[in-house]
Amino acid sequence: MRKLKRMSNIPYASAIGSIQYVVQCTRPDVAYALSVTSRYQACAGEAHWGVVKSILKYLKRTKDMFLIYGGGELILEGYSDASFQSDDDDVKFQSGFVFKLNGGVVAWKSSKQDTTTDSTMEAEYIAALEAAKEAVWMKNYIQELGVVPSIAEPIVIFCDNNGAIAQAKESRSPFQADS
Repeated sequence: MRKLKRMSNIPYASAIGSIQYVVQCTRPDVAYALSVTSRYQACAGEAHWGVVKSILKYLKRTKDMFLIYGGGELILEGYSDASFQSDDDDVKFQSGFVFKLNGGVVAWKSSKQDTTTDSTMEAEYIAALEAAKEAVWMKNYIQELGVVPSIAEPIVIFCDNNGAIAQAKESRSPFQADS
């Protein structure tokens, strides 16, 4: 009871909200840590608060680090990935994608998948599908801006699962990968 009272005075939800703002604006590197810690807002304990404080300390220590976008032709490329049951509290996969323009991150997402899958291949395929949807949106947006001449070329999305790649190349696949 005493611990519960102590935690009621801790600004856990406020700290999570602050970290979420930073992740959305400039710091995708702590997106996964935010995803995990935000699940415990309703029942956070002292261990959870310790993790949130560690995230805040990390952000403070690395505040002067930044991305540098290289010169030359602007090339957009994407990466997708999924992790197999990394959370003992849930059977859903964590998946995400990141898109880089000349080596600098311009878009990212990390979240639990909406569906439960039976294999790593299925989870990786879903992650690649979500990345492909984002690639279509980004391509349309960048074409409207008219700042990346090479955007007419297909956007390459890297996936590290051979089964998911083979599934995407099959003719019955909902999206078709370029060979």
